[in-house]
Amino acid sequence: MTNEDSCTGFPRESAADMLPTMNNDRKKRPRIAVVGAGKLGTALAVSLHAAGYAISEIVSRNRKSSERKAMVLSKRVGGSVARGGKATLRADVVWFCVPDNEIAEAARGLAGGNWMGRIAVHSSGALTSDVLDVLRGRGAQVVSAHPMMTFVEGITPALKGVGFAIEGERKAVAVVKRIVRRLGGETFAIAKKDKALYHAWGTFLSPLLTSLLAAGEGVAIHAGVTSRMARRWMLPIVRQTIENYVRQGGARGFSGPIVRGDAVTVRKHLQVLEKHPARDVYVALARSALRTLPARNARHLKSLLR
Repeated sequence: MTNEDSCTGFPRESAADMLPTMNNDRKKRPRIAVVGAGKLGTALAVSLHAAGYAISEIVSRNRKSSERKAMVLSKRVGGSVARGGKATLRADVVWFCVPDNEIAEAARGLAGGNWMGRIAVHSSGALTSDVLDVLRGRGAQVVSAHPMMTFVEGITPALKGVGFAIEGERKAVAVVKRIVRRLGGETFAIAKKDKALYHAWGTFLSPLLTSLLAAGEGVAIHAGVTSRMARRWMLPIVRQTIENYVRQGGARGFSGPIVRGDAVTVRKHLQVLEKHPARDVYVALARSALRTLPARNARHLKSLLR
């Protein structure tokens, strides 16, 4: 016979031993279940494991592809594979790493039984902790913690030095802050009302930046440079541009024909891009630069960009 509560799917001892009564060692290193073995879930689980946290379960959907990913990840970080709403969790912290539109459903699927003292956290940048209300109603402390990082297939980034935007209930926030510090990351508070705006900020920093780089690559190809070489030669200037911006800000990190007020060059750019899809990107960004960054001859440049 096990010491498991058949109604909850959790071991009996876990609810009684949780916050605020768990001992100091458990406060520092709670058992963590990761819901979802996709790009974010994998990066988080790998970083947590490297930081010394016990990964008690990797929770997958009841699909073969999801189960395969969970099996692969569990072999990397330990813990068992738990499947969907039938999951039996031993975790103190349950971290949801599924797409935004699946968080509420995943929470409902795991909501059976008593969540008193447990912590439920999700990593959506756009949604607030309220999306976990069903678990709050079962006694969980809920929190959202979004890493300002990009996750793509084939690359598992470390979370050291990454900022996590956090909002939620006090005890849950305190626990997640400790976890992030152990990962080598940092935390900052974000208000619920600002989550969508915060996520828009992040979208500028990675997806839209990728779109810009892809547009630039397209222009390079149009100029006779191969795609492979374009990406290779873009890297030094992109790196330096980002370093200039981070160290000195936009005004002092801005260079090129717009800051110089070089209308002749800007006109040439517009002419050669006349039939290229990147022209709209160029015009939109140039107009934005004239609104937010220093530029000589701004009136003339604005007239060219109409």
